[in-house]
Amino acid sequence: MKPTGKMISLLPWLFQTQFASQARKRRLAAEEVVGMDDNIVVSEKGIEDQPGKEPALDDRHLVTVTETVVVADGEAVNDDLSPVDDYHRGTGDASGERLMGLPAGLAPAAGVGEMAEPGIAAPAADTPETDRSGIDGSTTAASEVVEPEIVEPEIVELPLGNTARSGGAHAAMMSQAFMDSLNTGLFDPKWYQATYGLRFSTQREAFDDYLRKSRFAPVNPSPRFDSETYLRMYLDVFHAQQSPLQHYLLHGRSEGRKHVPATVRWFPREIVSPAKTLTRAAGELKVALCLHVFYVDFLDRFAKAIERFPVTVDIYLTLADASFETRARQVFGEHPRVTKLETRIVPNRGRNFGPVLVEYGQALQEYDLFCHLHSKKSLYSGKEQTQWAEYLIEYLLRDTSVITRLLNAFAADDSLGVYYPTTFWMMPSWVNHQTMNKGFMREWQEKLGIDHIPEFLSYPAGGMFWSRPEAMKGVLDQTWTYEDFPEEPLPNDNSMLHALERVLGPLAEHHGFRQLFFYPPTGQFTTDNGYITASYHGRLEHHIASIQAHACISFDVFDTLVRREYTVPDYAKLKLGKMLAEQGHVPSAQAFVRLRNDAESTLRRRANFQGDVRIEAVYDELADQLDVTRSVAQQWMELEYELDLEMIQPKDEMVELFNHLAAQGHILWVISDSYYNREQVGLMLRKAGIAAAYRLMVSSEEQARKDNGSMWVKVKQDLANEGISRHLHIGDNVVADAQMPGDLGLTTFHILHPMDKWAALGFPPVLHGEDALDEMQILKWGRLINEVGRNPFIGE
Repeated sequence: MKPTGKMISLLPWLFQTQFASQARKRRLAAEEVVGMDDNIVVSEKGIEDQPGKEPALDDRHLVTVTETVVVADGEAVNDDLSPVDDYHRGTGDASGERLMGLPAGLAPAAGVGEMAEPGIAAPAADTPETDRSGIDGSTTAASEVVEPEIVEPEIVELPLGNTARSGGAHAAMMSQAFMDSLNTGLFDPKWYQATYGLRFSTQREAFDDYLRKSRFAPVNPSPRFDSETYLRMYLDVFHAQQSPLQHYLLHGRSEGRKHVPATVRWFPREIVSPAKTLTRAAGELKVALCLHVFYVDFLDRFAKAIERFPVTVDIYLTLADASFETRARQVFGEHPRVTKLETRIVPNRGRNFGPVLVEYGQALQEYDLFCHLHSKKSLYSGKEQTQWAEYLIEYLLRDTSVITRLLNAFAADDSLGVYYPTTFWMMPSWVNHQTMNKGFMREWQEKLGIDHIPEFLSYPAGGMFWSRPEAMKGVLDQTWTYEDFPEEPLPNDNSMLHALERVLGPLAEHHGFRQLFFYPPTGQFTTDNGYITASYHGRLEHHIASIQAHACISFDVFDTLVRREYTVPDYAKLKLGKMLAEQGHVPSAQAFVRLRNDAESTLRRRANFQGDVRIEAVYDELADQLDVTRSVAQQWMELEYELDLEMIQPKDEMVELFNHLAAQGHILWVISDSYYNREQVGLMLRKAGIAAAYRLMVSSEEQARKDNGSMWVKVKQDLANEGISRHLHIGDNVVADAQMPGDLGLTTFHILHPMDKWAALGFPPVLHGEDALDEMQILKWGRLINEVGRNPFIGE
């Protein structure tokens, strides 16, 4: 049946599938539920990092929220205390239908394709288990796609455990929550034990383990409750560092708060399945732990985390204060899992990387494996937050099952070089990116001899990881001094240390090693780095309600509303250069592009990087350099624009969205960093089909840029002057459209650039470096990338 209604008549093809689906009907039925959208990031005010103390991305980006929730296999509910059906082993829902490729009982999250990414077929119910990648004795090639393992819960009868309500009010409340969780089926100890590879002596012990972990990790108590969604929906619970199920049972249910069934947001492929008990080879590994301590309380936290460590270790401590040493000797000196302890008092320079490289870089090369951690805190709403640190400590040190399997994996497979858990789940969608660090990244690439590093990349966000020393060659084996590192205070991003954090993964791969990741929601190890762009899967209609919740919506222009036929922004300059080379004005097309871009850079430097440049001024500069009249140079300028305009095409879905929002009465702004003037940009938008009224802000006219924040200062002031409190910006540039406005407290929705989508889909790296000015390469790949990137979401 053809959908009807004003919105559908405007976007008939965009919404037809969604309106026809049962999932959409369920979502509309639960529209009163406040939910989440991973791509929309609300930057909180009042969140402060302590400058010059911990190497981290700006933690103000940690909160990701919006106003809708998408549920694939069940509505948002508020449970009563009625008991549920017994858990059916191997079934995916109450109907008994098996969900392939997922831990049993987990439903796929809406917006991740159908059951898996396009082109990845789910195995049939009777398909034999696929061989895993080397770890369990199979011979699967690293490049071969391996379907996610079906985790069958092991039916292990556990005694109930402590249900006494004595011991004070808190103990009574927790006992009540435990019994309620069992009676409602919201906690399933058998399922929890099997899904996360853990073993407990009682059901209460399993429940307590869930309560502890769910404060900082996206683990679920059963197929009926999704912890991550609850914390995203109710950020007060996250900031209070409470277990989501505990809060729901004790407070949320009576307050009318909702929850949704457990969902899988990402389907890791190339699953690695190490042995669950420590092998002899793993037990013989020589292991070191390097711990940088800026906050003294982390000494006890680290010591407690290794109480059940599966092997003995040598500890190398770097301490920010001499007063910490006494406590360090107390907690580690007689620790049963520690065979050797060394301490160094270090200056506040180099953050966490400087001390380990200066003090212990040479010593660590004598080990089979080493783990690097550091103390980390952030402030939210005036209260100390440690969820990110706890998340990393859990899956790098404390979880015995994870560490045992990790050691087994490295002992069995020499190709594994670096390990860390997938990026902390409350980070924004674009965090796995070079961000502001491209300049420093290039310096590291040249120093280490690394080839191309993609914009989106897998790296140990937070600077904590396991590694073989050989995988860190070029960094670990160099002689360092503290003077090699920048002095404090350092910015929240854009330093050689932020770049070093990002280069570690590519460095390991450069040396021929693979990276290993742990995905906590499903309890799986994988070598698939698809998690870095997993939040971009889905369809635009999944985000419509969240976008429409804002009164004023601004859009970027290039690669957001419009696209270029051959993707490469400099292709128009190259085509003009080809003409000028034929006329003898320049030696080659490539030489003209370099000369043209150098003229633009010269003007920026001359203005001390204040404001922005106009294309007319660029060609006036070229007239002087090429000894032609300014009128001739202006003709060249007009030709460059005409060549560019000819290649402009609409990003159809985004243009349709723009026009739809206008029809719904939203205030629309268009904001672009461009040397083109307002009239030139406006003509490009008209060609792309923008037919609505909007305010156009172009950097060359406003003399302010998005990528250095000056435009966003102006935007924020204008929003305040006009009394607009709900504003959202949509754009593809991580720095200019997400990070910079986020730093100023603006709400952002980041979409993928065509090149980023191309890379996320696993296509080869092309049009980089000199290839970006090779016309044959542009003609070969540019149009393909443009078509792939027409829609910014993966799975369309």
